[in-house]
Amino acid sequence: MFGAMFIGLSGMNAYSNGLRQVSNNITNLNSNGYRATTIGFNDLFGSGSSGVSYTRGGGGNGTGVELSLERLDFSQGEIRQTDRDLDLAIEGNGFLVLEGGGNYYYTRTGSFEVDNDGFIVLAGTDYKLTVLNANGKAESLSLDSYRIDAPEATTTIQFGDNLSSTATELLLSDVEVFNAQGASDTWQIAFNREATDPEGEWKVKVTNGAGDELGEKTLKFINGIIDPTTSELEFSDAAGGRTVSLDFSENVTSFSSGEVSTLRTTDIDGFGIGEITTVSVNEDGELEIQYSNEQTENLGAISIADFQDVQSLERAGAGLFTYNKSTGRELLSSTSERVGLVRSNRIEASNVDLSQQFGDLILVQRGYQASSQVVSVSNDMIQQLFGLRGQ
Repeated sequence: MFGAMFIGLSGMNAYSNGLRQVSNNITNLNSNGYRATTIGFNDLFGSGSSGVSYTRGGGGNGTGVELSLERLDFSQGEIRQTDRDLDLAIEGNGFLVLEGGGNYYYTRTGSFEVDNDGFIVLAGTDYKLTVLNANGKAESLSLDSYRIDAPEATTTIQFGDNLSSTATELLLSDVEVFNAQGASDTWQIAFNREATDPEGEWKVKVTNGAGDELGEKTLKFINGIIDPTTSELEFSDAAGGRTVSLDFSENVTSFSSGEVSTLRTTDIDGFGIGEITTVSVNEDGELEIQYSNEQTENLGAISIADFQDVQSLERAGAGLFTYNKSTGRELLSSTSERVGLVRSNRIEASNVDLSQQFGDLILVQRGYQASSQVVSVSNDMIQQLFGLRGQ
């Protein structure tokens, strides 16, 4: 009878602990990146034939129940859209790798921000987001050295489409060019031909923003195709510190199209100084900076950790995990088929299944109720036994 009481007590204890796990799952229903714990129970066996202990051992007598070891559910949670470029989530397998105090932490999702030292950190913490370096190691990096994008001088203006052979003039205005210091100027490029000019020849005149003429050169076409000897015309602006080549070598023609010409600039290199406008992750899972001068800087692939045994991860709070083994972990990028894609403007929600938790809640309640009845009945029988002496 005492054995039965202790067995009943083991059930009450196990189901109480089970209630704690269910409670923790339910209360973390809206915790980003939270991983639910599955509920399970193990039977216990005693080594003696009539002992009242419910500890583990050999033997064959059932001596109660215990809550099984915590097992985390790592199935994908719902991916939710946000309006922040540094809200990151993994669509598929793997964990983001964070570094803090010489240790690594792992998470499925997080809202990140740039701290005062330029590091991308998990909001409200000092845990730094890492990228893969040239050796495939995870390292954090500071954006301080990337805050300014140096200017680049314009050297080539590329043209395309048709300069009508039956037209007499065309003016391209507002052509922006830069010098090596990032100073910009607006050029006008005028195309003119007289009735007395040889067939297929045009005069090209360039004027800078101050109204100074930078020169006039001849552009020639042979049967509507650019003459290779004039496919590149070079103009210099000594005052502005620019020497620019007008390139007509690709996809430029001169066929009759009335007075309408479609000749246009297709590409102009060079740009002014740029400042960071956004920091985000591109489609290949690489950290990328966009500058105000429309340039981008790739900082490398975000580190994604893949584990042979994800159950070896230990919770560290706030959706973070630690891993204390020296093997069984590999660092990969989003381009690997073994891991998922890092998505910007995304947050992964908790993977708690509320209906499953309510079902577990009922099972825990019934199990506790039944175990308490065993204790109650055992107590009544013991009282009955003690009463025999009085008779």
